[in-house]
Amino acid sequence: MHTDNPLLLRNPLPRFGEIRAEQILPAITALLARNRAQLESLLAAPVATFRSLVEPLEDSQHELASVWSQVGHLNAVMNSPDLREAYNACLPLLSAWQTDLAQNEALCRACQRINDTDQSLDATQRRVLEHRLREFRLAGVALDPERKARFKELMQQLTQLTAKFEENVLDATNAWSHHVTDAAQLKGVNPAIIERARLAAGDAGGYRLTLEQPVYVSVMSDAEDPALRRTFYEAWTTRASEQAPAAAQWDNSGVMEDIMRVRHELARLLDFASYADYALATRMAKTAGEVFAFLEQLRTASRPAAERELRELEQFAGATLAAWDVSYWSERLQREQYSVSQEELRPWFALPRVLTGLFEVAQRLFGVRIVERAGVPVWHPDARYFEIRDADGTARGSFYLDPCARPNKRSGAWMDECVGRKSMSGPTELPVAYLVCNFLEAAPGEPALLTHDDVVTLFHEFGHGMHHLLTRVGYPTLAGINGVAWDAVELPSQFMENYAWHPDVLRQIAVHVSTGEPLPETQLRQLIRTRSFHAGLQMLRQLEFALFDFTLHADYDPARGARVLEVLAQVRAKVSVVPVPGWNRTPNSFGHIFAGGYAAGYYSYKWAEVLAADAFAAFEETDVFDPDTARRFVDCILSQGGSRDALDAFVAFRGRKPDVRPLLRQHGIAA
Repeated sequence: MHTDNPLLLRNPLPRFGEIRAEQILPAITALLARNRAQLESLLAAPVATFRSLVEPLEDSQHELASVWSQVGHLNAVMNSPDLREAYNACLPLLSAWQTDLAQNEALCRACQRINDTDQSLDATQRRVLEHRLREFRLAGVALDPERKARFKELMQQLTQLTAKFEENVLDATNAWSHHVTDAAQLKGVNPAIIERARLAAGDAGGYRLTLEQPVYVSVMSDAEDPALRRTFYEAWTTRASEQAPAAAQWDNSGVMEDIMRVRHELARLLDFASYADYALATRMAKTAGEVFAFLEQLRTASRPAAERELRELEQFAGATLAAWDVSYWSERLQREQYSVSQEELRPWFALPRVLTGLFEVAQRLFGVRIVERAGVPVWHPDARYFEIRDADGTARGSFYLDPCARPNKRSGAWMDECVGRKSMSGPTELPVAYLVCNFLEAAPGEPALLTHDDVVTLFHEFGHGMHHLLTRVGYPTLAGINGVAWDAVELPSQFMENYAWHPDVLRQIAVHVSTGEPLPETQLRQLIRTRSFHAGLQMLRQLEFALFDFTLHADYDPARGARVLEVLAQVRAKVSVVPVPGWNRTPNSFGHIFAGGYAAGYYSYKWAEVLAADAFAAFEETDVFDPDTARRFVDCILSQGGSRDALDAFVAFRGRKPDVRPLLRQHGIAA
């Protein structure tokens, strides 16, 4: 395919400096047309083999995914009207292609025949076919033509609805700002944020604060003025809702209703009782009852601790606390008990030093060296590019890092695939990842300064990156995080978080940016002790999200609609110990379940956290940098991708099934 379109040039890395919005739709249209023609040609062959049919499909899907990843990434980190329009124009085309591919009866029969008759297939090739055959079933390949067409229509609707949900959140976040005239109102807020707010106010004078994540977190944790905290809490928790202080035109209420309706109809078309049951067809957990029982086990263990923590906090504050007061008083109590403040720790965690320490952890654990490379095209001056190599110099892959918050960049933190690993009959293509965070922007000429929470986030996303980059699987649909059960995909990321708390690692990365002095040992020990601070409250907060998500999808009744706020109120009555105002609309910006991959799957964070704590316990039984244990972790977990059942992989590493007790011990919650 000869073209000047940078999206269609098969380069090892994207040419970000050359990509323009008007090139996106033509590129995707051309790729889809080529893929359709290729599929027709492949199916016309008299004999189909794994090499003649499945490998070409793997290759074409790999190329399409690599091109679309560039578009999706730019839409998330450099959002603009033109880019958004092009992105949205492609969504129904991609959805239609994926559904057509998964509903193709001739292709399904050919894959089934290869699976049944070819005795030379190895275990990974069989796994590729197993996943494809499952995709056929879950896309309704056996449906009659009318129901097939309806399934395809619903998938296109869902793709567009989830994109609209995310756009509404981004627009509502960007549209809001708060002007402060009296500097006294900002007492306690990070000075760097105050200075940025002063510059943003310009000729208007005073201070203009936005809803960028670092600003929100700093206000909620440190602003002494309760009125300011309430203002920000209300703005954040009513984003994209009818309760928003302004800009209610981005209300996601109807979008959520439509998403739930479409998901339920999709599941029912395939004879699943609910979308939750449909989602579990590809998970470690097999039944809704198993998920509910898991969440209840953690709730029962955690609630007494959370109730005790809230009583102690209110006793410390000398008042009954509103929802916007809890973070502030928690921070005060933590300082009182441990002499540790997240904001005051920033000078000790300069991003360059943290990255050096993180890369040395990777070298000690996984035997890899990570080196920054200049001159690679990136999408923004903040973005950087790193190569990862084995100890003998063999290239394993690479990743981009985009660490800081800015306007028109989606909030949160994530790892995403830029290029998946491919090693079949032709040359090997190495994996490339995006690591994206939203840390506080650095002052001009200075390094970005992180809180310890930010450090944990960076280690978490890097863990996802290692999962993607250290894979040994050659088939793209099973390489890295692809094909991994969704409730196990957080295992490597949450495993890596443990090293952000380890004293040896902290001694290496916690060095004052100005003086070069290490963090005093007493303070370091106190920081580590904060890991279990308010563990019960933190656990219940995650369980509230998980139970809300799973109940919403498991109990959906089309006659009654989504009942989003009703379900949330029921869950909070059972789980939450912190009172929440009636105008809170957290679901309206809950991108994980309404726009991300976590629908009926938010429980995966806790499920995988159990796996991660249990896996780390294996290291603690010897040494946290024990080379033999680390080698087994790579061999059994990180390198396997989706080529092995997640439970089988865990048992191969641990020698038994997962145990919840290491997680409860890690957080200081009695089993």
